[in-house]
Amino acid sequence: MNEEKKKENHIKLIIFVVIIITILVLNHIFGWSKYIGNINNLKMLDDMVDNNLPVALAIYVGLTIVGCVVLALPGITFAIAAGLLFGPVLGTIVCSVATTIGAMLAFIAGRFFLKDSIKPAAMKNKYLKKWLFDESGNNEIFILMITRLVPLFPYNLQNFAYGVTDIKFMTYTVCSLLFMLPGTAMYTVGTAGLADKENRILYIGIAVVLAVVVLAMGAFLKKRYVQPEESENEHEE
Repeated sequence: MNEEKKKENHIKLIIFVVIIITILVLNHIFGWSKYIGNINNLKMLDDMVDNNLPVALAIYVGLTIVGCVVLALPGITFAIAAGLLFGPVLGTIVCSVATTIGAMLAFIAGRFFLKDSIKPAAMKNKYLKKWLFDESGNNEIFILMITRLVPLFPYNLQNFAYGVTDIKFMTYTVCSLLFMLPGTAMYTVGTAGLADKENRILYIGIAVVLAVVVLAMGAFLKKRYVQPEESENEHEE
């Protein structure tokens, strides 16, 4: 890598760090994350759902993208909000769309600002190299599954991190959407059940089934994609 390229990579990294620090400082001053993360502050959207559903959906999507990606709020916050605001079906759909769009935007930012400067250092760690930079791509998909199935992780950090890897954008997008869907639906449908007395048993029952599906998918993909240590040692020999 020539000096000019190194300088360009360092400038990108500095710009990224400055943007993150600026956001954190502004968030500390104005308390955006506390406001957006407080379900009680969604009363305005709740009133708007009946009067102007498209606008309510647009505002929710915008808040979710900013909250999950920029302010590092856990996705479960917005899955619960979607269940309360839009019900089990529409809530699951709009939450999945919003979090996937946010994940895509953060991935692109991570690939542009961080990959060239962070990847060489990450490759030196044997565990990161094994799980995030293996040539087959199987381990990348497994790790993506683990971090996506249940929306408890700060999406901005992991999305930026995936941008550093070699995983293809389309693979990342499709897998993120599919792997987030069961966990998102579990929380959204379960929350809708708590808010809906008439269908409470049905919705909570569906949420329990989805929880079982999440665990089953995890077990299957672990068996399918993670190579046993014995096999790896034999391959190395």
